[in-house]
Amino acid sequence: MFFHRETVGRVEFAFSDRDGGLSDGAWASLNLGTSNGDDPNLVQGNLELLGEHLGVDRLVRMTQVHGADVAWTDSVAVGEIPAVDALLTDQVGVGVLVRVADCTPVVLVGLDEPVAGVIHCGREGLVQGIVLAAIGAIRDRGAESLEAWVGPRACGRCYEVPQEMADAVAAAVPEARSTTSWGTPALDVGAGVIAQLRELGVQVNDLGDHVCTIEDERFYSYRRQGQDSGRFGAVAVIR
Repeated sequence: MFFHRETVGRVEFAFSDRDGGLSDGAWASLNLGTSNGDDPNLVQGNLELLGEHLGVDRLVRMTQVHGADVAWTDSVAVGEIPAVDALLTDQVGVGVLVRVADCTPVVLVGLDEPVAGVIHCGREGLVQGIVLAAIGAIRDRGAESLEAWVGPRACGRCYEVPQEMADAVAAAVPEARSTTSWGTPALDVGAGVIAQLRELGVQVNDLGDHVCTIEDERFYSYRRQGQDSGRFGAVAVIR
């Protein structure tokens, strides 16, 4: 169920893999995605299993739209699923969930204040500035010292894109430019995310280094599986 699980101060967080759930077929087994054709009841069961294993009182998730909007859990009603790409919390027991299948998942932990967050960052979110928006929102609430964990994602050796797209993204975030292992234009969104975090003075732990969701079947991958791919994710909760 967990690729990585850790506690830092009052925050516990975990990155899931695709094992230990209820789904079968293309979505086997811990699919956390609700819009890819899997049985909604099985997905709900998977979400409940994840919450139970992490001991959260409430699990808040997002409708991720590849933008730069951020939400705090104290403004999200019970049962609401906000259309944002970063969820932040300073509420004890409220877990925040990000779901991915090649995009870059990030967990944020406040080191001087009890605050936690998760970010969904793909190519568009990187350019639009979701990382900057999330860090800015946390610091606006007084948490200056932050640490980040960047999870598994599509690597720069596999994430092939057209030359025009590579140029456009690199114009905004130069560190994201890459080349595939077969010599064509590519993007390394994870490298771009890490560069942005470090530029903002955030400590970075790269859990996805040497891991690629396209290559590694421990994880779901849209590029490898297509529309039927599930979603793995990351959860953070304050104790």
